[in-house]
Amino acid sequence: MPRRATTVRAVLVAVALVAWLAIGAVGGQAQGQLSSVQSNDAAAFLPSSSESTLAAEASRAFVEDAALPALVVLTTADGSPVTAEQTAAVTEVAHQVPARVAAGTDATWADYLLGDPVVVPSEDGLALMVVYQLDADRADERIGEDAVTVLFVEDVRTTFAEGLGATADGTGELGLHAWVTGPAGFVADLVSAFAGIDGLLLLVALVAVLLILVIVYRSPLLPVVVLLVAVFALSLAGLVVYHLADADVIFLNGQAQGILSILVVGASVDYALLLVARYREELRHHAHPAEAMRRAWRACLGPIGASAGTVIAGVLCLLLSELGSNRALGPVAAVGIASAFLAVLTLLPALLLVGGRWSRFYFWPRVPHAAPAADRDADPDEGAHAPTSDETGAWWRLARWVARHARKVWIATAALLLVAAAFLPTFDASGTSQSEIFRTDVDAVAGEEVLAAHFPAGAVQPVTIVVPVDQADAAADAAAAVPGVDAVVPYTGSAGGASTGAPVDPEAEPLVVDGQVRLDVTTSAPSDSLEAQDTVRAIREEVHAVAPDALVGGAAAEQVDTVAAAQHDLRVIVPTVLAVIVVILMLLLRSVVAAGLLLAANVLSYAATIGVAAIAFDAFGLPGADPTVPLFGFVFLVALGVDYSIFLMTRVREESARIGTRRGVVAGLAVTGGVITSAGVVLATTFAALVVIPLLFLVQIAFIVAFGVLLDTFVVRSLLVPAVVHDLDARTWWPSRLAPRVSPPRHGSRQTSD
Repeated sequence: MPRRATTVRAVLVAVALVAWLAIGAVGGQAQGQLSSVQSNDAAAFLPSSSESTLAAEASRAFVEDAALPALVVLTTADGSPVTAEQTAAVTEVAHQVPARVAAGTDATWADYLLGDPVVVPSEDGLALMVVYQLDADRADERIGEDAVTVLFVEDVRTTFAEGLGATADGTGELGLHAWVTGPAGFVADLVSAFAGIDGLLLLVALVAVLLILVIVYRSPLLPVVVLLVAVFALSLAGLVVYHLADADVIFLNGQAQGILSILVVGASVDYALLLVARYREELRHHAHPAEAMRRAWRACLGPIGASAGTVIAGVLCLLLSELGSNRALGPVAAVGIASAFLAVLTLLPALLLVGGRWSRFYFWPRVPHAAPAADRDADPDEGAHAPTSDETGAWWRLARWVARHARKVWIATAALLLVAAAFLPTFDASGTSQSEIFRTDVDAVAGEEVLAAHFPAGAVQPVTIVVPVDQADAAADAAAAVPGVDAVVPYTGSAGGASTGAPVDPEAEPLVVDGQVRLDVTTSAPSDSLEAQDTVRAIREEVHAVAPDALVGGAAAEQVDTVAAAQHDLRVIVPTVLAVIVVILMLLLRSVVAAGLLLAANVLSYAATIGVAAIAFDAFGLPGADPTVPLFGFVFLVALGVDYSIFLMTRVREESARIGTRRGVVAGLAVTGGVITSAGVVLATTFAALVVIPLLFLVQIAFIVAFGVLLDTFVVRSLLVPAVVHDLDARTWWPSRLAPRVSPPRHGSRQTSD
């Protein structure tokens, strides 16, 4: 190899290593700080045109400060009525909280509270409720694990545990058990659930991937190199996402951060597996690793670039979403995939070339050696070499079997997928109650159950109706007549009301602001339940009929609008993603038929996956899915699932140019089978790691993506696609000039080049 070329490559390797070391040093710190720029406020992500958002804006005119309730619910250990002595003790403890110093500040909690705590006994005398009203605006000053809301809830729990003299079973010495719930309690427990993202989730994913790589490579060194590349890619992604979120260019919530980690690790390892496999193949043809890497890099640039571009284009379609949480995931995931792409194509080659000719020993003990010079391809720039793998191996046998029974194989697999897809309509994505999103026992959920047993369930977060004064009576009567409504009271501006749990002064006049009044509607069902959502829909229908200018809002209304926005997103984003991906496939494969085939196969795979998920979720007793689950599942499965078909079909096209389509299918499937299967198992494993976060949404996403990727890997890519391509033969490449080229030559004529 010329000395000048060797020097240039050495410089490029050194530059890449130094640049990535710098990225790792800075990006590692940013990755650890991502939770500090999170925002998990669901209301903030609703479209500005939604009725609940407009109602919230109108309601703000009636209060000086928006309130975020934190509720402490107490009952006696033996279920007996609460005594006057116990009530006095609870009142004393409750008033200790405002005087305590807020963690990390020089202020007391009184500076973050709107008024004094209110102690409310239940009508049955069996429970007490302490209502704290946090200033919602000030509570958002800090986010993440050190958020004001989280620290306040922790302090309230500590104060009551100490004040009541908590024993080992959680019951205080006064015979009372306390739970902290309400909106603030749920926020705190949600943040605690996401606290595992930075540590446990990543650790589980990396360990699982390491074990798989050791099995795949049977080498102690190569798996470490590949994982190191994934970690550096995650550092780059964390660095970019942190600064974008800190500058308010993008929103970052807990679910997006968790998916980012999984996506970067999975994509990095997938791309690395493809490059390393081609590099190993080229090492058998070239004595110097640098030349082998050059050829492998050039061969993999197209498929990896198309794969990354497909996923990036797919996730960026989420920017069309009406929900801010969906829009947030789009650029976050795109940054993650771009980081994986850059790391694999720059850092991985640099690491694998460190050591010069000795670098092939990264593969030890299965070190690939170049064939004798006489056996190498005479023209190094002619194209791909003929496969040199053991043609009696399992993948060669499978490829030949698929070729012999192509039509039967694709008909049988398509029929199997269609049977599974038939269950897609049974998939319930109507949403869940807030108490069902946790997969472990949490204080806020337990407290809400106690609250619902002893207090009006919808009293803390009532449905709000902002209506012109002249339509107020009609709106109140219409709302009161709706089944599931317990009470409708006008907001007077005085102490008391549904949000505080204290009684309303019946003599007080409704507060009028700009010719409008606010009605607070107490529902029988908790505001976070599906029943409350149905009640809101009925209230809107009845109230709008008599008061067209009324705005119906509140926590339950926000969930109703979230479901509506998610349904809109499915109608808009799904066809957009399909259109973008089919264009990319046509440009990559230069074929309308091949692009349509891959897209149809992956859509069928997605439908089958959702059908199986519907059966599995019902079998495991999981409640209905979040309305965004089908959309996220579609974007990830179609964008990620098509990757494996891209890896396969680019190699099939490469081989078809030399030996014909049907022989090319056999060679392409046999040569790529092992590496693509390994990539699918790795990606499925990394997404399955999401189950360590005990939240329903992520558990469901983990199952759908993991199962769907495995279905794509073992059925769609291994059986369905190659069988159909083999059956179609050269017609697969229409209208590319490759189609006539790969047809059997006639009368000894020479085939033309593409």
